[in-house]
Amino acid sequence: MSTAHARIWVGVDAGKGHHWAVAVDADGKTLFSTKVINDEAQILTLIEAARERAEEVRWAVDISGRSSTLLLALLVAHGQNVVYVPGRPVNRMSGAYRGEARTDAKDALVIADTARMRRDFTPLTVPDETVATLQLLTAYRADLIADRVRLINRLRDALVGICPALERAFDYSAAKGPLVMLTEYQTPAALRRIGVKRLTALLERRKVRGADTIAAKAVEAARSQITALPAEKRAAQLVRDLAHQLLGLDERIKDTDREIRDTFRLGERAEIIESVPGMGPVLGAEFVAIVGDLSAYENAGRLASHAGLAPVPRDSGRRTGNYHRPKRYNRRLRHVLYLSAQTAMMRPGPSRDYYLKKRAEGLIHTQALLALARRRTDVLWAMLRDKRLFTPVPPVTQAA
Repeated sequence: MSTAHARIWVGVDAGKGHHWAVAVDADGKTLFSTKVINDEAQILTLIEAARERAEEVRWAVDISGRSSTLLLALLVAHGQNVVYVPGRPVNRMSGAYRGEARTDAKDALVIADTARMRRDFTPLTVPDETVATLQLLTAYRADLIADRVRLINRLRDALVGICPALERAFDYSAAKGPLVMLTEYQTPAALRRIGVKRLTALLERRKVRGADTIAAKAVEAARSQITALPAEKRAAQLVRDLAHQLLGLDERIKDTDREIRDTFRLGERAEIIESVPGMGPVLGAEFVAIVGDLSAYENAGRLASHAGLAPVPRDSGRRTGNYHRPKRYNRRLRHVLYLSAQTAMMRPGPSRDYYLKKRAEGLIHTQALLALARRRTDVLWAMLRDKRLFTPVPPVTQAA
């Protein structure tokens, strides 16, 4: 059976419950537009229908997250070429089409047409088991950290309505001891009654470090306020519940960190990445979850560009040599490289030397750190390419 077209492009507006697929030919003419339930049987039917229309099918999707996992896995398993089309080009291209309405069918058409006209989109592949697991765990950890920040803010807000001095006395986000104390005592009156000695004994039984210091600071704060504030009793119950939730959440974060570390170290690149100063297992796992096997990056510059560490030229007419900060980049990847540079800068070594050099050149702290992160990106990419560990002194290149 002969096919009607040599090549077609299928754009898929991906969703959790269903996708919308639109196929166009080389002239941009729509061949079919259909809704596809996020189900293996229906996706396989879509793939077969597209393959019957052309000798070569090129697929494009706008989401590369969990909702499109089944779709991508089936496409790759059946040898299909698929690329990722970011949302920004799709939104800008939508303005070139007639009408202001926005539907799944129109979005899928724009995705297909954009992939037809551009050849520079990143090909998508199904990550291996380790990378996929790290993607899931690091995303889960980020959610846990966000939940912890919200709980801390709610606890401090409730506590300031009981005793502002007690709220100011501790950094509840950094220490476990004050949270343990709040599971038992939340009001100034209760803290005054128990006193420093008995509170210290209670905290020591709960294996709290620096129990005497915590007890002394808490009782001192309680003695500074005699007045009982409105709704103190109910607020104390909320503080107690929030403190229990935070302690439980901290244990979940620790367990997740342990699983991330163990999973990360299953990969052959873990030893190389961890050898870089400032790159621990959590940051290393984040890095691997984002960049995968580095096959999408031809050189270190592409990796730096993806992290927003490469300045973008903005020339016009006679004005040349102008650069500005990029707007399109992976925020998480930039955050990982920035944090690792910040950690490495604090210790003696080549990273700190380079940071101080940039500060001496007149750069402010943030600019110097970004310059350091850019330099470390080159080093990390070369290390992974050559499969060698970090050394403070650059290796000697052998003459040919």
